[in-house]
Amino acid sequence: MDIKDTTDLSWDEFDELRDPRPEENDFDKVVDAALSRRGFLGGVLAFGSGAVAFGSGLMGSTTAARAATSAFPFEPIGTATDFDIRVPKGYAWKPLVKLGQPLFAAAEGAYGADGVIAADKATMVFGENTDGMESYVVDGKQLITVNSEYVNPKINLPAASEGVPQSAEEVKLLQSLQGVTVMEIADTGAGYDVVLDSPYNRRITHNTQMTMDGPVAGTDLVKTKADPAGMSPIGTMNNCGSGRTLWNTYLTCEENFNGYFGASDENHARSDAEKRYGIGTKGRYAYEKFDPRYDIVNEPNEPHRHGWITEIDPSDPTSTPVKHSALGRFKHENAAMVQAKDGRVVVYMGDDERGEFMYKYVSNGTWAEGQPTDGLLSEGTLYVAKFNDDMTGEWLALTPDSTGMTEVEILVYARMAGSKVGATTMDRPEWIACNPLKAEAYCALTNNKNRGLKTNAGGDETPVGGPNPREANKYGQIVRWIPEGDDHGATGFAWDLYVMAGNPNVHSDAYAGSDNVTPGNMFNSPDGMVFDSKGWLWIQTDGNYKNEGDFEGMGNNQMLVGNTETGEIARFMTVPYGAEVTGLCFSADRKVAFVGVQHPGGSWPDGEGKPRSSVVQVWREDGGTIG
Repeated sequence: MDIKDTTDLSWDEFDELRDPRPEENDFDKVVDAALSRRGFLGGVLAFGSGAVAFGSGLMGSTTAARAATSAFPFEPIGTATDFDIRVPKGYAWKPLVKLGQPLFAAAEGAYGADGVIAADKATMVFGENTDGMESYVVDGKQLITVNSEYVNPKINLPAASEGVPQSAEEVKLLQSLQGVTVMEIADTGAGYDVVLDSPYNRRITHNTQMTMDGPVAGTDLVKTKADPAGMSPIGTMNNCGSGRTLWNTYLTCEENFNGYFGASDENHARSDAEKRYGIGTKGRYAYEKFDPRYDIVNEPNEPHRHGWITEIDPSDPTSTPVKHSALGRFKHENAAMVQAKDGRVVVYMGDDERGEFMYKYVSNGTWAEGQPTDGLLSEGTLYVAKFNDDMTGEWLALTPDSTGMTEVEILVYARMAGSKVGATTMDRPEWIACNPLKAEAYCALTNNKNRGLKTNAGGDETPVGGPNPREANKYGQIVRWIPEGDDHGATGFAWDLYVMAGNPNVHSDAYAGSDNVTPGNMFNSPDGMVFDSKGWLWIQTDGNYKNEGDFEGMGNNQMLVGNTETGEIARFMTVPYGAEVTGLCFSADRKVAFVGVQHPGGSWPDGEGKPRSSVVQVWREDGGTIG
């Protein structure tokens, strides 16, 4: 496998190329019933009859949903196929920060004319491919903490490198452009700008010193030659979605960490765990050739030190980020923290790979405003979701008794533990969002071309049914659940589908989508999701933007707003061709939305040179609140 040929692939394509799933189909017996329009609607109508507790839900009155359009404070926009950003009439936008933009005056000029960032200044500029973000107010200052998920070597490296690092210095450049940015921003009267040299400004990269807590810290599975105590991992990587704690710290989520590792011996015999987690002999960026930490022959435990939820305190630039092993190791998309009725802390999490699971963590201890947080993210129980076809579900505790694994093994190999208890294989669980106005949660199941056709990486079947009702699911859906007794600490829940994305212009069966999908709001591959203070659900897409075939008429990726009471969904924003929408947060006065634009095409936003991933700011021209 030529590394040059893999850097343009999506992470899912990269994983499938390196670890193709067996070609098998054991599920034909359920496919016909699940995919016929009549059979599908019959199943949904069964949901509808029990949907009173959920509101109108997926099968809510189409008339009511359409009538609710006027409740949105904007006129929905159409699709776009250009290299620009589109927002509704009465709204405006401009960039807040772009790849390579200095956070410190000493980094002025770091972004070169060729789009290559000076290696010695790469840790002082805004990073590549923005993703999850959160906003904070600290001592009257507004801060934003933003993930930089991955790099595009053909953009970030000199042309002569042909998109593959040629030296340790080029590897370090790529490592420095990823991770997390903490930055202060200020309203200048003409929009927000980054405050240069703010004492809060900080870059956290693949080479930043971390610490680890929880049951895995200090155990044999995370000890390395460089860290024989197993307590001091270096770096956080492939930082995808985000979360915030109840005590206002930042949770960054390590997702496709597996792709950074390789082996100095191409004949290295991979373990079952390495196969399940997609750890291969050739890394995506050739780190293993220049940094021995990423060579699984040299440091077989190094991959165990990544794939965690990492906590960062944006208010303290001297603080050491903490990897919380009690929350489990997998491809974390984001982390949604809420509180159980008895005060325990609950964190919902998705494992973003085809056929993997949804998890939640429940702390042993309780928390109230002003109380210590020690142990809240290091002492608790990890659960995995089981969805039943009767619209109920349960959270299955991952314990030594239920799995036959030790506590440390359960957390390091959470996927394997989930398989042992029979968790439901999902269509790529991405962002989870919890409604701030009621006890309910939503998960974006972005797509799964293998649904009903191939097993997951662990050999678990992926049958059509439950919250994953379509074979070869190319459009995705959003599942919603209400915990038993309106208590996020409960192990039982009821579920439905808030929306099934689809294309009603192309299909007349289940692939047309649910009733709240129309030719005027259709989309594919829901990914990011954020609730605002008013209870609107903002939905961001990362899907097919080719605007042809099954995706004809969908245009570029987009951000939509959902009314979770009526089911109505309206398009608010489209991003440049080639880009996805990643991350959303709001200014303290809720008058400005900050939105991430990842891997844009063309020469956006400068209009010349290389494309630059950016965070943009969007506001109402009448000065009203937006979120």
